[in-house]
Order: sequence, then C-alpha cells, then structure tokens
Amino acid sequence: MKVVILAGGYGSRLSEETTLRPKPMVEVGGRPIIWHIMKLYSHFGFNEFVVLAGYKAEYIKTYFLNYAMCKSDFTVDLATGEVTVVKSNVEPWKVTVLDTGVETMTGGRIKRARHIIGEERFLLTYGDGVSDTNIQKSIELHERDGNWITLTAVTQPGRYGALSLSQDATRVRSFREKRASDGGLINGGFFVCEPEVYDLIDGDDDMWEDAPMTRAVSLGKVGSYWHHGYWQSMDSLRDKMVLEKAWESGNPPWAIWK
Repeated sequence: MKVVILAGGYGSRLSEETTLRPKPMVEVGGRPIIWHIMKLYSHFGFNEFVVLAGYKAEYIKTYFLNYAMCKSDFTVDLATGEVTVVKSNVEPWKVTVLDTGVETMTGGRIKRARHIIGEERFLLTYGDGVSDTNIQKSIELHERDGNWITLTAVTQPGRYGALSLSQDATRVRSFREKRASDGGLINGGFFVCEPEVYDLIDGDDDMWEDAPMTRAVSLGKVGSYWHHGYWQSMDSLRDKMVLEKAWESGNPPWAIWK
C-alpha cells in the first residue's frame, strides 16, 4: 500500500522558514519533518511513498536524490568518478516525487497522481504533522466499516490559558494552562482512502478537505478512527519550537520507531 504525502503548499504561516524551502523540509531535530512522518509509516511496514510536491519541488527532489549517499560511507575515485558504497544505513524506502504544480490545490494534487498511486487503496497524509497514531488500527477500522475514506480524529492541542470569570466578567476567578481535553475533535490529517475518491475530485481547484470530503460524507462513506494520543501540526514558528523542545527531551512522543 502506497503512502501519499501532500507536500506542495506555500507554508505561508511559517514564512520564517519557508521562504527558502517547502514546509515539509523544515527541520525538527536536524531532520525534515517529512522524514519523521515517513518513519512513522515505515514503523508499520509501509515503505513506498508518493510525495506530491509543488512549491519549491526541486528542494524535495534534491533531498531524496542525495539521501542515500548522505547517509552512507563511500569511496570516490576522483580520476574516474566511480563511487563505491562502503557502508549503507538507509531505510528500505521507495520514494516517488511528483511535481503536481505550484497553484494546484490538495484535491487536485491527488487526482494528478492517480496514474502513480494506482487503482488501489492508499494512505494519505499532510507533510507537516506528526503523531503516535496507530496506522494499522485505522486500516482495520476502515476495512471493517467498508468506507471510502477513514480519517484520524484527534483532540486539538491547547494553545492558550483557560480562564474562569466572575458573573459580570470583570474578574478572573481562576487561570490554568489549557489542557488537551479542553479542545474539540479535529481532522488529524491521517487518511485511509479507496480509489473511488478520485471521482469525488473535479480538478486542480478542488481542496481535498472541501467538496471531495463533503461529497463522501453525504454518501455515508467517511469513517473516523479516534486517536487519543499525541498529535502536533507545524503551522507556525511556535509549533516548530514545541516540536524541537520535545525532540531535545530525548523522548519525542511521536518517535515510536525508536
């Protein structure tokens, strides 16, 4: 089963980083966040990836073209240009990087990749969020319920302090950091999809999250897998700092492959 990663957006809310590189290539712990996402899927045995690039697609292509050599020890004969790998330490990944256009929306990117993904079930995610979600359990639920799409529902992380005010709203009665349990459920961005979803997408201007998903819901073909564990997107510099701090702790909660 292929893992399809949406990696073509501008990442404008993280412009401090994305003026130079696409958001999936912004690093956490010295590795692009897309690498962390791929490690999660690889942990569950999924090692074939289709990366749907757009903005600064050449950056992503260059990274994967050089990935194996950068992670290996090698000998190079400068006279002939012959390279011999002495020791390789790479994951068993097969990666297709597809330039789906700079202006193409998320749904359009998926439809453009149909010939690569094929007429089979596939896994879908965004290139900017990490989690310790159980991919296998979401697939099992998807198969059991016979849906076209199964999304992973997560609790939105708390960002702001929670207040309790007096009746006239002029005094603070209590203050505490917002807990995860205070937030509502949101789309966590990890999907299991059937090939029927291609026909829900009209073209390049379709956002995956809008008309295609709405159509699938109206047909009763969207299920959900509720993940109660860790989830964090990287929408802003603050989010990146949260992820960096977790990585530096030595026990990042999403790194279940360790």
